[in-house]
Amino acid sequence: MSILTKIFTLLRGGANEAGQAVVDANALRILDQEIRDAGNELTRSKQELTKVMAQRQLLAGKSADRAAKRAEYEGYIAGALRKGDEALAREVAERLAAVENDLTTDAQTLATYDDSINALKSAIKQTEHKLTRVKQQIDTVKATEAVQRAQGAVASRSAGANGKVGTALDSLERIQARQAERGARMQAAAQLEAESGDSDLNARLANAGLLPQSASVDNILERFRNQDKPVQQLSHEPQRALPVATPADAERQSRS
Repeated sequence: MSILTKIFTLLRGGANEAGQAVVDANALRILDQEIRDAGNELTRSKQELTKVMAQRQLLAGKSADRAAKRAEYEGYIAGALRKGDEALAREVAERLAAVENDLTTDAQTLATYDDSINALKSAIKQTEHKLTRVKQQIDTVKATEAVQRAQGAVASRSAGANGKVGTALDSLERIQARQAERGARMQAAAQLEAESGDSDLNARLANAGLLPQSASVDNILERFRNQDKPVQQLSHEPQRALPVATPADAERQSRS
C-alpha cells in the first residue's frame, strides 16, 4: 500500500513539475491575460460605480420631492390649526409623519450610498495606480526577456561561429601547407633542370666573360665611354659649285 502511495505521490510530483514548466514557459502570456482580467474587473467596477451613483441620484431626487411635500403638509397643518380644525390638522400630521419617516430613511440610504461611492472611487483609483505600475513593470520584464533572448541567440550563434572559424582555420592551414610543399617541389624541379641542362653552363661561361653581352642602354653608354678616338663630327659647310662651260670656252680650248 505504501508503494502505491509513493507512486501516486511521484505522479503528482511529476505532474506538478510539468505544470510548473508549462507555466514558466508561458509566464508572459499568463501575465498578460491576468492584466487583461484585472482591466476587465476594473471596467466592471466602474460600471457598478456608475449604477450606484445613478441610484443615489434618483433617491436624492425622490428625497427632494418628499422634502417639498413635507413643507406643503407643514403649511396645511398650520392653516388648519389657525382655523381651529383639529381633526384636519391631525390627518395632515399623520401624512407628514410618514413623509418625515421616509426622509429619515432617505437620509440614511443616501449616506450609505455616499460611503459606498467614496469607497468604490478610492478602490478604483488605487487599482488604476497599481495596474499602471504593473503594466510598466511588465514592459520592463518584456524588454529584459527580449534582450536576454537576443543575447542567448547571439551567444549560441557565436559558439557555432567559433566552431566554424576553427574548422576554417584548419582548412586554411592545410591549404597553405600544400601550397608550400608544391612551391618547394617546383623550386627543386627548376634547380634540377638548371643543373642538368645548358643553363648552368651558360651561367658559368657568362661569369667567365666568354659570352657576348646583351645589348642594353648601359652597355652602349659604357662602350662609348671606353672608346679612344673621339667621335667625328659632320661638317655642315656648303660645297662650292663648279663653273659651267660655255660654247665659246669649248671653241677656245679646241684652238689651243
